[in-house]
This record gives sequence, C-alpha cells and structure tokens, in this order.
Amino acid sequence: MTAKFVIGIDLGGTNLKISLLNRNYKIISKRILSTRNYSARSQLISAIADSVGIVLADNKLNLRQVCAVGIGLPGPVDAQAGLVHFFPNIPGWKNVNLKKILEKKIRIPVRLDNDANLMSLAEYRLGAAKGADNAMCLTLGTGVGAGIIIQNKLYRGSSFAAGELGHLPVNIFGPKCNCGGIACLEAYIGNNRIMQKVEKEFGRKIALEELSRMANHGNKKAQKIWDDVGLYLGRALVAVVNLLNLEKIVIGGGIAEAGELIFKKVRKVVSEQAMPVQAKRVKILRAKLGSDAGMIGAAIFAREGSSV
Repeated sequence: MTAKFVIGIDLGGTNLKISLLNRNYKIISKRILSTRNYSARSQLISAIADSVGIVLADNKLNLRQVCAVGIGLPGPVDAQAGLVHFFPNIPGWKNVNLKKILEKKIRIPVRLDNDANLMSLAEYRLGAAKGADNAMCLTLGTGVGAGIIIQNKLYRGSSFAAGELGHLPVNIFGPKCNCGGIACLEAYIGNNRIMQKVEKEFGRKIALEELSRMANHGNKKAQKIWDDVGLYLGRALVAVVNLLNLEKIVIGGGIAEAGELIFKKVRKVVSEQAMPVQAKRVKILRAKLGSDAGMIGAAIFAREGSSV
C-alpha cells in the first residue's frame, strides 16, 4: 500500500499543532495543544507521540498509510542528525536526539528542522515567497525566527543553525535574552516581551488581538507599542536587506496578525534606512499560509527531504 498521507507538526513556545495532510499538502485534520501544559521534556515528547496516534485513530488510518512525520522546532536543530541543540524559550532541551526518540515511540520515519525554516519552505513553495529566487520568511511569536532562501535553496549554515534573526543584537545595551545574549531583537519584540510592556503600560493583561483593536481605534499607548515593534523589526531587516539583497521578505506568525500596525512602520524604516538599490528591490509581504505554514512546511520536508 502506497502511503497517501503525511503528518506535519509545529512546536512553538506557546502551542503544539499537529495536522494530517494529503499528497497535495492540504490539511485534512488538525489538533492544537498548549505547550505550557507540559513542564517536563519527557511529557512534551509523549504528548507529540500521543497526538500522532490520536490523529491516526480519528481518521481511521494505520501506520502504513502515513509516509513520514515532519516537525518544526523553535530553536537550532541539526536536521541531518535529527538533533535538537536547545530551545531558547522552552527549558530542559539540550542535545536531544528527538528523531531517534520519536521514531522508537511512533514507528514512523521522522524528519525535523527549525520551525522558521519549515515555514519558509511552505511560503516559498505555496505562499507569498513563491517565484522569488532569494527570500527570507520570518515567524513572529514567542520567538523570532527566520528561514533564508538563497538561489532557490534553503540556507541552513555550516551547523544547520542559520536564520536566528531573533538573536541579532539591535542595541549596544539592553535586556538579556533567553538565549544568553544581550539586546537581541527577540528581547524587544517577542510575544512575552510585548505582553510585559502591555501590562506595564495599562496595568493589566491585554490579549494581542485586543491591543490591535485598541490601536486601530486610536489608543495612543497601543499604537506606540506596535509602532515600536515595527521600528525594531525594521531596523533588523535593514541589515538583512543590505547584506543579502533579497527579492521578498515574508512575515508571519501570531504577532504579524497586527497587520498594517506593524507592516507600515517596517516598510517605512527599510525604505528610508536601507541602501537604495537593495531597498528598491525588496518587497515586504504578509505570509499567505497563516498559522498553518509551519505544519505545511514540516509535511513538505518530511515527504520530500531537504530540497526546496
């Protein structure tokens, strides 16, 4: 029996998302769990394995009908060895051979890579980066990651750890980042840092969706918070644009749901501060595949391998 299905998993600092996809990478079913419900690494790994079993059972499938499982992970990963180096925003993960552990549990071939790489793979093949030879796709959430496509190939770097845009320092002095660095971009525009700033400004917790509504209705404090996110992200992208001379930069993830509250500022900063030749060439676009991009990219990688 030829396997007709593939499973794509997107593990983030906030959510664990699992989906069943067909050969055309259309999502057939999906389930979402909170990563924060699992304090220990072993619990989270068991949750991943159990979720695969639940997805199969819900769709009345057996192991032979699934060709592979792909997983996008929020940190540096050795995609060849199946090794997690560490996760900046999830403690307890260091030099973990997740591929070996999961294959033993679920008895299906497993491929894993950095989540931003796989989001980029999906957007390049099926989304907003399609048609670009040179592009970068960002995912903005608990962490800030990026996948880089150079001359139609996903660039992973010499240690398979390229694309950590969130850990590009954007200041000389600044807050300490979870990675151990100082003044990293993620320490200014990561989900948790934005929420801390919101609580300080308003004296209470406010969901990011509500913060966007407040900003769109003229609340100056809310507008300033999103404006600062766009400013810091724009400055980081100026360096990227000057260095790589990209055709497209695609931005996705939960924070990107703020839309033009962020994008208008990012485009303005890049237009004004990047070198003219590079700035004129690049298009800064919103991701098309939304929150499903990581799972779709994981499925593509699981089924086809590392080629873009």
